[in-house]
Amino acid sequence: MSFENVDYTSLDIPSAPFSHPEIIPSFPQGAVPRHVGVIMDGNGRWAQERGLIRTNGHQAAEPVVFDIIAGAIEAGVRYLSLYTFSTENWKRSPQEVSFLMGFSRDIIHRRVAQMNEWGVRVRWSGRRPKLWKSVIKELEIAQEKTKNNTVIDVIFCINYGGRAEIADAAAAIAREVAESKIKGHKVTEKMISEHLYLPDVPDCDLVIRTSGEQRTSNFLPWQAAYAELDFIPELFPDCSREVLWRSIQKFAGRDRRFGGVKK
Repeated sequence: MSFENVDYTSLDIPSAPFSHPEIIPSFPQGAVPRHVGVIMDGNGRWAQERGLIRTNGHQAAEPVVFDIIAGAIEAGVRYLSLYTFSTENWKRSPQEVSFLMGFSRDIIHRRVAQMNEWGVRVRWSGRRPKLWKSVIKELEIAQEKTKNNTVIDVIFCINYGGRAEIADAAAAIAREVAESKIKGHKVTEKMISEHLYLPDVPDCDLVIRTSGEQRTSNFLPWQAAYAELDFIPELFPDCSREVLWRSIQKFAGRDRRFGGVKK
């Protein structure tokens, strides 16, 4: 897909959506992670440090999300998973949860045309129960509109929990065992992978968490079993594509053996 004739001057992201080629780092051939996951943490703290309410931090994060999507496209990342709202986030105040639901719905509605122009295929990973129907509707519209795009798959993990995903996969396999479609003693890792929310998406190569916290918080535990981890100090609203590129450069220098030994 060519971006040369698209006018992005009116978009509210920190810098031009697609950088001058000289600005983009030259990553070693074959060293760019195919699938990157981002735990977007620190919005509330960013707002509180500035005397603002927590929801202002979520608003400040919107342009950063799209700057990072643009940077992922420029780097050659093929799949980008964004931890948008976890199954544990329902524990937050009703006011913040309500804001996040409405804001997520509105962002998807407002940005789908832009993502479609960029060649983004919008995907959703998460549970339906409890999630607002209006959010599901916008996700489904975006998925349908962008289903033929091949530049990058952007996976919005909304009402997502890694343990919940594995439990749902186990429940689906149990139903098939009860229906005699498979034999219980023949359940394999491959079979579990095939019952995850998005079985066609490859395992995660790199997980980035912002805000300095050093935990993965139930994000892609199955898919990221061998992922490289990068815990960075910046709060998410202070991030940019340059932060993503920095993590990719670190990734390129890692020695990945997957339990084996390189000769």
